[in-house]
Amino acid sequence: MNPFKNYIAFNREKWAALRKKTPLLLSEEELENLKGINEKISLQDVEEIYLPLTRLINLKVKASQQLQGVTNSFLDYKARKTPYIIGIAGSVAVGKSTVARVLQTLLSRWENHKKVELVTTDGFLYPKETLERKGLMSRKGFPESYNTKKLIDFMIKVKSGKRKVEAPVYSHLTYDILPDQVEVIRNPDILIVEGINVLQVNKKHHVFASDFFDFSIYIDADEEYIKKWYIERFLILQKTAFQNPMSYFHRYTNLSKDEAIKRATEIWQDINAINLHDNILPTRRRANIVFKKGHDHRFEKVYLKRF
Repeated sequence: MNPFKNYIAFNREKWAALRKKTPLLLSEEELENLKGINEKISLQDVEEIYLPLTRLINLKVKASQQLQGVTNSFLDYKARKTPYIIGIAGSVAVGKSTVARVLQTLLSRWENHKKVELVTTDGFLYPKETLERKGLMSRKGFPESYNTKKLIDFMIKVKSGKRKVEAPVYSHLTYDILPDQVEVIRNPDILIVEGINVLQVNKKHHVFASDFFDFSIYIDADEEYIKKWYIERFLILQKTAFQNPMSYFHRYTNLSKDEAIKRATEIWQDINAINLHDNILPTRRRANIVFKKGHDHRFEKVYLKRF
């Protein structure tokens, strides 16, 4: 069965042509600071992939703002500004965070939506203590490891136009929620919500995070490539972030390269691959647009949903 039957397919060249005259307002130095670990992205990628996307989103935001104005006129009152919300989904290690940061920066340089904020759903994981008590540490990232009610409450407040909404903050160093920190979202023009779970549905709930999205993006790649990127990232972190004694993964610093590859492969097979197949990949068909990467992180295909 063709998973993209309801999508218009573009190769890189045809998608790049949709940029039209959208200017490149990003420097090489800025792009370098936005890249994730072992992520490969160039200004050419920004021009050919991201600029057409920002043009499409800009048109959609304009239409949304106009519709909001028409509705307010009909009701004869001035409602609060409500953010245009974009969801970004995809596997662990596929490059979602880089996409989110680059997109945030580029969208903030359009005149009619300068205020663009970003939140990740990692902050809505249950604290480590709760996961340990429930026996869910090996299921971290699976649907049951998230405080879904807290995430939905957050989305409701943001979409209702509240001027200040707090989101919990997650530390990849300690592998836990930071209890004394919050991220404050201040009624932006656009809010980007990034996470492996943003397009998931759960039969136990009647409302999902994706119900609040105006537009959704799925970052896709063949599993063999994602697994390779995950292992490469693990090896880099072993020599960098894991060296910090505060790191949850500090115990892996003394592994040989072969041992580290073996351990990363086990984690991928026992946790991430299962989560990908059972919970993440099935949400791909719910995205408005799918970006497909090749073996070198280069975007090769774009699929835009017809309706």
